[in-house]
Amino acid sequence: MTSDRITITGVEAIGHHGVFDHEKRDGQPFLVDVTLGCDLRAAGHSDALADTVNYGEVAADIVARIEGEPFDLIERLAAVIADDALRRPLVDEVEVTVHKPQAPVGVPFGDVTVTVHRRRPVPVVVALGANLGDPVATLSAAVGRLRETPGLAVVAVSDLVETDPVGGPDQPAYLNAVLLGTWDGPPRELLRALHALEADLGRTREVRWGPRLLDLDLIQVGEPGGRSEVLSRDDALTVPHPRAHERAFVLVPWHQVAPDAHLRMGPRWSDPVVPVADALADLDASARGGVRPGPEWPW
Repeated sequence: MTSDRITITGVEAIGHHGVFDHEKRDGQPFLVDVTLGCDLRAAGHSDALADTVNYGEVAADIVARIEGEPFDLIERLAAVIADDALRRPLVDEVEVTVHKPQAPVGVPFGDVTVTVHRRRPVPVVVALGANLGDPVATLSAAVGRLRETPGLAVVAVSDLVETDPVGGPDQPAYLNAVLLGTWDGPPRELLRALHALEADLGRTREVRWGPRLLDLDLIQVGEPGGRSEVLSRDDALTVPHPRAHERAFVLVPWHQVAPDAHLRMGPRWSDPVVPVADALADLDASARGGVRPGPEWPW
């Protein structure tokens, strides 16, 4: 969880949650503990309420959920309380524990609790490419599988572009696209999922910049310049992609699907953040000319 935290414990109210009729009818006490992960540096400097999370409002939201719509399961109650917390702009992560001390367990017990941990999904950019076999079919299958990847929500997919190969041996032209999504999980897990999907669809890694059945590159994780941005330069994960700002086959479809998008010009905090449109305009004419509209596809 984010290193800065706000914790509220023991918020209590009477609710009507449970699978039995008497629970819905009579009600019983529920208690909730919540820990909010957020960046509190601004509040530490300003001493201003606007720069932190109003925990009085959070507690009132919890009471409203306990006393509100009845659910069969406290798992559901915990989930909606977590969702409420993540709607607050400063909250990046939340842990919610719901206590049901009078649950109809049938044996002597002290308490029943359910704990859920939720993280605000972060925006991600994935570049897709292929130039062997049937690229349209392969790329379409890849997007379909990405839509089914747990933790990844696909937001938008660009049109296909046809691209002259850059570097490597003589090979056919590529078809490329960019996918925008949100990811709920560690960035390395997403990269592993991309590599596993490449392998599952027949990708082999033999010749650098050589022809390939499928290429999935993780271009960016988080919002450049924002709290969600992830920068990593280790061997296991390099984000943002260090050469994305030089590649017309990434920038052209990215700009097409997200005209106002920004990228960081490298994986260091000192690298500037610029509009994708500006990075594209800075490429020489031959690089931009090597990218052409591609065929229609179902996305």
